[in-house]
Amino acid sequence: MGGRFGDGTVQPGSITDKTFKEEWHARALAVTLATGSLRQWNLDMSRHSRECLPPKDYCAFSYYDKWISALANLLVNKGVISADEFLNPILKTHPLSSRKLLAADVAGVLSKGAPTSRSVEDSPKFLVGQRVKTRRADNKFISGGHTRLPKYVERCEGKIEICHGAHVFPDTHAHNLGEQPEHLYTVSFLASELWEIPENPGDTLCVDIWESYMEPANVP
Repeated sequence: MGGRFGDGTVQPGSITDKTFKEEWHARALAVTLATGSLRQWNLDMSRHSRECLPPKDYCAFSYYDKWISALANLLVNKGVISADEFLNPILKTHPLSSRKLLAADVAGVLSKGAPTSRSVEDSPKFLVGQRVKTRRADNKFISGGHTRLPKYVERCEGKIEICHGAHVFPDTHAHNLGEQPEHLYTVSFLASELWEIPENPGDTLCVDIWESYMEPANVP
């Protein structure tokens, strides 16, 4: 939604702001991370679940409203719990209870993360300094599916700044189509290329973009 017209200006927070404005925000984050240990979905699936919230709710919800609502949908859709159990919790031993994230393991799990870099035989198609143009911001495998190409940079021309090697491809990973890793690049765009009336036309925005999202620019 970045760069969408009509949403108003961004209001930067203060360094004195609390990390979590409400106590339940911290709990929403904690429950989201803890349920990830059940290994019933991956990061890209969870992102897509947030994108699939009804537009009216998505626009009205706060950041953590989106997180907890999307998590509720994932838990039901993946069969971890039923919709009825959400309304009337049943105290019983769950089949996935052996995978629960213990408090003593949290620091180690968070520090390790979940690396997405992979090895592939194909060499990068683009070189640092090369001009490229992005394609449409849509998923070519699933209509309306997940993609990590921001809408505001689609069909725009930029320059390759960094090649990061191959990484898990979100468009397939979010839909159980495998990791299908592709080379990932940092691409820089001038603000004047992205927006019709930018406040600072000479500003540069850098975006990490997968290889199949781009093609060579027609530079004379």
